Amino acid sequence: MGSSLSNLNDGTNGLSMGPSLGDIPESCVACVFMYLTPPEICNLAGLNRAFRGAASSDSVWDKKLPANYQDLLDLLPPERYHSLSKKDIFAVLSRPIPFDDDNKCVCLQELWIDRVTGRVCMAISARGMAITGIEDRRYWNWIPTEESRFHVVAYLQQIWWFEVDGTVRFHLPPGIYSLSFRIHLGRFTKRLGRRVCHFEHTHGWDLKPVRFSLSTSDGQNASCEYYLDDVERDEALGQHKRGCWIEYRVGEFIVNGSEPSTEIQWSMKQIDCTHSKGGLCVDSVFINPIGDVKEHRKKAFVK
Repeated sequence: MGSSLSNLNDGTNGLSMGPSLGDIPESCVACVFMYLTPPEICNLAGLNRAFRGAASSDSVWDKKLPANYQDLLDLLPPERYHSLSKKDIFAVLSRPIPFDDDNKCVCLQELWIDRVTGRVCMAISARGMAITGIEDRRYWNWIPTEESRFHVVAYLQQIWWFEVDGTVRFHLPPGIYSLSFRIHLGRFTKRLGRRVCHFEHTHGWDLKPVRFSLSTSDGQNASCEYYLDDVERDEALGQHKRGCWIEYRVGEFIVNGSEPSTEIQWSMKQIDCTHSKGGLCVDSVFINPIGDVKEHRKKAFVK
């Protein structure tokens, strides 16, 4: 058993009688790596010298980077990525990059590439959105917290007209994307090191649904409605929304790559003024890739 395992290495111990992984040319290993995910490539890099060399090859990592990776690099100071290999560029871009539409490094919006798929993801803070009544502390407060990637969330105490709107423009690579709101019922604090939730202000979300919508600059639209606090229904389904962060998926949109940039607009509103509502935390909006345009077209053709 031990001798057979040793043959998986370079085959340089003089005892191996047959071919081993160490005999595979680096170029062949690189061709195989084209079909593997970045974590799989990094795991295999320690097998032997050929695998290690292929795992650092620019030709391999160039295929793992998104088509618009230079647009992401342009958001960083040149010294952060100058003279880096494609593998190191992938590592840099897999960490959050602050940005705004004016290309200033203000942490209201973040971009990064997924470490498995290499596709572009995006998050927009509540501070980067237009919130009705946010300036009046009778209605809204900003709460610092480590539970948000932006370290702050907007907390609604009580209001009659509830509306949150946002927009972002960026050169996203072709693909299918979903947009979702991350929100939380109740106010949370820490007491003696334990997380505690308070629901004294939580009301009104079971009377009427909240309407979510999105639209894009090329005319795509999606909308949906959710009751944020339907306790009886949640208990029947074994769900517990109160005190938990929930991502409400608004819809999907497709980027074909024909436009230099795509503008996405979204909103979350409950503007029925017959009742007040409150006790809600708004953290951020996430835009995540969920599929490939070519695969989507193939499935549509088959149907």
